[in-house]
Amino acid sequence: MSKPLKQIHLAAHFPGVNNTTVWSDPAAGSHIEFSSFTHFAKTAERARFDFLFLAEGLRLREQGGKIYDLDVVGRPDTFTVLAALAAVTEHLGLTGTINSTFNEPYEVARQFASLDHLSGGRAAWNVVTSWDAFTGENFRRGGFLPQDERYSRAKEFLATANELFDSWHGDEIIADQATGTFLSDARAGSFVHKGHQFDIHGQFNVPRSPQGRPVIFQAGESDEGREFAASGADAIFSRYATLDAGQAFYTDVKSRLAKYGRSPDELLILPAASFVLGDTDEEAEEIAHQVRRQQVSGATALKHLEFVWNRDLSSYDPEGPLPDVDPLVSEEHISRGRAQVRMYRDPIAVAREWRELAEANKWSIRDLVINTGNRQTFVGSPATVARTINDFVQADVSDGFILVPHITPGGLDLFADTVVPLLQEQGVFRTEYEGTTLRDHLGLAHPDEKRNERVAS
Repeated sequence: MSKPLKQIHLAAHFPGVNNTTVWSDPAAGSHIEFSSFTHFAKTAERARFDFLFLAEGLRLREQGGKIYDLDVVGRPDTFTVLAALAAVTEHLGLTGTINSTFNEPYEVARQFASLDHLSGGRAAWNVVTSWDAFTGENFRRGGFLPQDERYSRAKEFLATANELFDSWHGDEIIADQATGTFLSDARAGSFVHKGHQFDIHGQFNVPRSPQGRPVIFQAGESDEGREFAASGADAIFSRYATLDAGQAFYTDVKSRLAKYGRSPDELLILPAASFVLGDTDEEAEEIAHQVRRQQVSGATALKHLEFVWNRDLSSYDPEGPLPDVDPLVSEEHISRGRAQVRMYRDPIAVAREWRELAEANKWSIRDLVINTGNRQTFVGSPATVARTINDFVQADVSDGFILVPHITPGGLDLFADTVVPLLQEQGVFRTEYEGTTLRDHLGLAHPDEKRNERVAS
């Protein structure tokens, strides 16, 4: 007997200016004006997506002491944007990345509880840690936590926030005008938390929100990150979107849930995925090639090479050969705050590998960066892309995908108009929203249901 078809979860990531988006394309618009966020969100909602996702940029990353042109520039505050979008959408979930390293539980819990009220139960929090002292300089905490302590803080941060969310049970507000009684319990919202990271007590001033707690996302791929997600997250934002790597990640993370008394369906795995569509597969491949060249200009290629070489390479020709000088291995890095720095633990070995690839394929610096960098996840006609997405989800590569278009804000439109109807025809994606909250969209139980089940057992 064959297993029933899984329903696909789709979300949209508003990327801002980075190495995925092509801000110089004539079709690109503003990455900061509210009209761009509105267009993007309404397209996602029209397509019946689960949620919109916003990352967080706490600092402009620099290269050689200057702002790196393709990094996020001028990204507005996450909460402000999501709260504004709550007013122009009705069903779409609103997911924001908020850092646990440089914030406090009371403040973040209050903001998310407020967003959940304002949106009618559509709030989600992507809990992340910050790894670099460079970002910490904004908060006078440069280098203030090593990796193991960052995750220790994140776990206690989330546990403390949950205590605040749960300090209201949901039945305290009576608002009886006849008797003048507003609260059934004047101690509503009371909390006490004493731990290694936080020692706080008081009364939480936002009543229990429609979802009880926001949906919790986590975005770490390390062993600590996977364990953190398995212990308490509702979904994990993964970068493993290819068949073999995705299946391995999916199996590993889902296998960790049992030790926390959780079933596999209590944690969704949603990788980021880019896409390029064309009338035919061949046309889509041609467009994808053009997009990659737009994403990696000559200047960008040199900047990317500097991640590994840790040297100023501005004098090199991006259409020429790789430098014959070796990378500079040093604790001081030319690309402060960029995650790519952590990807190249042995720069000498990486340089050797890249030289061999470039020589074997007759690649220039730019060719190398284009061919070794991130490629589009799904490329093809709408029929091909719809079929591939469904095949991947049914094969347990993921439970769905968070789509990252290369054009903002209109890059999602073609997918919504051509791929989504095909998924709907296959019976693997909703034609209408069946609930009102993000938990409804994702098929996740309300925290109160889980609590009642534990009490009953």
